[in-house]
Amino acid sequence: MSEMNLKEHIWPQLPYEAWKDTYATLHMWTQIIGKIKLKLSPMINHWWQVAFYITSRGFTTSPMPFGSIYCQIDFDFIDHKILFMTDNGNSCSIQLKARSVADFYHAAMEALNSLGIDAPIWTTPVEVSERIPFEQDDSHTAYDPEYAQRHWKVLVQVDRVFKEFRSRFIGKVSPVHFFWGAFDMAVTRFSGRRAPVHPGVPNVARRVMVEAYSHEVSSCGFWPGAGLGEPAFYAYAYPEPEGFKEYSVQPEETYYNKTVGEFLLPYEAVRTADLPDEKLLPFLQSTYEAAAVLSKWDRESLERSKQ
Repeated sequence: MSEMNLKEHIWPQLPYEAWKDTYATLHMWTQIIGKIKLKLSPMINHWWQVAFYITSRGFTTSPMPFGSIYCQIDFDFIDHKILFMTDNGNSCSIQLKARSVADFYHAAMEALNSLGIDAPIWTTPVEVSERIPFEQDDSHTAYDPEYAQRHWKVLVQVDRVFKEFRSRFIGKVSPVHFFWGAFDMAVTRFSGRRAPVHPGVPNVARRVMVEAYSHEVSSCGFWPGAGLGEPAFYAYAYPEPEGFKEYSVQPEETYYNKTVGEFLLPYEAVRTADLPDEKLLPFLQSTYEAAAVLSKWDRESLERSKQ
């Protein structure tokens, strides 16, 4: 494989228009599995218990308790299936293929029931404007395996670089995790101080946002493009300190989007860079510094020494 082809394999193209229908369908499928995780998992601060994690083949819920047994659900974007597994050795799977959200929902519930797991969920989607209950959604049916796999491959690299960035911080910091509500990968640093009560956002219960933003944060992530028209890395602070949007950040392709209230770095700028990691890491670091400097975080006690 040539150097150019290898780079394309590692950081593949992900044009929003080419896979937006698959994206919309996969978003709803992940919400179904995510709500199962929400149902089965004990509450953890900032809703961290609901997130997925990247694996060498896709996403995983990680083990979830059901009575005295463990259940795990994995998306496999190599063989394009979902695996339902329990610690007693039982398992089953369903194919990832062009099918309606309603069909997927019923197949997922049947798979769980076949393993003796009862996990009824609230079937209304969250964090989207079109809120068709899963069992009624026959409009989202697309699944392009090539683009589903490309998206996962992008997240593999995002996970890797974000973990490098995360390792520099010794204060409270989230795992690098995938949130199925907004369909984004994120990692969040905390100053240790309480934050003002969050005012809420559309299509999300206010209590969700109040819990998520109970403490002051600097957060960054990757979003595949819905609402922006292109995939991008993002960074924001809550509460946003005065002067944040004017702060000098890197790289030069970064800009502040007033509509979403975040710094954005187009994925294409990272993907096409000679050294993608060296394009992305300065974005993560400089936008964090914008929050930490302007909000006067105790950086000496929160950051790992470079020595």
